[in-house]
Amino acid sequence: MFLLAGLLCAACTEMPEIAAPPVAPGPAPQIAPLDAVLAQMPPPGSVVTADPTGLAARAAALRARADALRGPLETTPAPGTP
Repeated sequence: MFLLAGLLCAACTEMPEIAAPPVAPGPAPQIAPLDAVLAQMPPPGSVVTADPTGLAARAAALRARADALRGPLETTPAPGTP
């Protein structure tokens, strides 16, 4: 009963006008042939060693910084203590 009443109320409402997003400026994208795209891909199961974002260098820098922070602590005694 309540489900039917909810459906009837929903059917009587006005739908909002939805505008399409504006088209981005510039030339239209070109569709590339699938054979050319697949030729650029490495074969299945192969390991790619390239690091395009430089994550290995960033990780090494963070490890070096962490090692420097783990070094010996230099503490000074509080004033008034022997």
